[in-house]
Amino acid sequence: MLVQTPNKARLDEDTRGVSVSFEFFPPHDDKMDAALWTAIRELEPLSPAFVSVTYGAGGSTRERTHATVERLLRETTLKPAAHLTCVAATRAEIDEVISGYKEIGVRHIVALRGDPPGGIGEAYTPFPGGYENAADLVGGIRRIGDFEVSVSAYPEKHPESPDIETDFDMLKAKIDAGATRAITQFFFDNRVYYDYVEAARKRGITIPIVPGILPVLNFKSASGFATKCGAGIPPALARAFEGLDNDAETRRLVAAAIMAEQVSDLHDHGVRDFHFYTMNRARFVYTICHLLGLRPGA
Repeated sequence: MLVQTPNKARLDEDTRGVSVSFEFFPPHDDKMDAALWTAIRELEPLSPAFVSVTYGAGGSTRERTHATVERLLRETTLKPAAHLTCVAATRAEIDEVISGYKEIGVRHIVALRGDPPGGIGEAYTPFPGGYENAADLVGGIRRIGDFEVSVSAYPEKHPESPDIETDFDMLKAKIDAGATRAITQFFFDNRVYYDYVEAARKRGITIPIVPGILPVLNFKSASGFATKCGAGIPPALARAFEGLDNDAETRRLVAAAIMAEQVSDLHDHGVRDFHFYTMNRARFVYTICHLLGLRPGA
């Protein structure tokens, strides 16, 4: 189900405690790199807690991701969180990257198992001589430096997990290895998130579990991606985009309204930390942050 219409006055009642972070996807060419940096510059004035840049499938954009992290340190006031995966690299190679980040001043790493080279849906096999999984990677990071380490969480279960208990066992293993924050896979039904956090707390998981928010800029693409990731599509969300295939402007307005509704409901339920999967489209995210009461330079 979709959530209630936002009340801006209610959102503004408590803004000092609101913290946001932004995730960007990696550029594949110079044109995309320019678009990425336009988005970064538009969101920088909101002073997010951190920003991160993902890897492509199988680490395909690793070098561009590393270069972007270095540039963020050199040219912005932002705190970059470096994405790191277990894919297509040995322990020694990954440890060298971690040590390199430590040397240039990165103090936060997002540690993920990573998608197979063929992308979501392909069976995952640990790289020969590499880290076995995300928990193993977290342990390696913590051995090298005193990093803040964020990891993933899956309110609707990781698509490869046999059940939610297996997911919770993996999350606990990552925490035991040194993870300090969990960021969720995107979801469209807030009740899924509330139930997941409640279940986690009952299992003794106490680290922050930050909701990952995805703008639905293209419903067909978002629903296809959601299916691969195991995220449910509420019927009301599908109905909201019916008949809009050839109406881009209305789609954008609907997407902004839905995102505002979701964040408003989370805020009403006491959530104060938000992680936005920006899709390198700053205007949507900037608008929602404005509704949350965030202002440039505040």
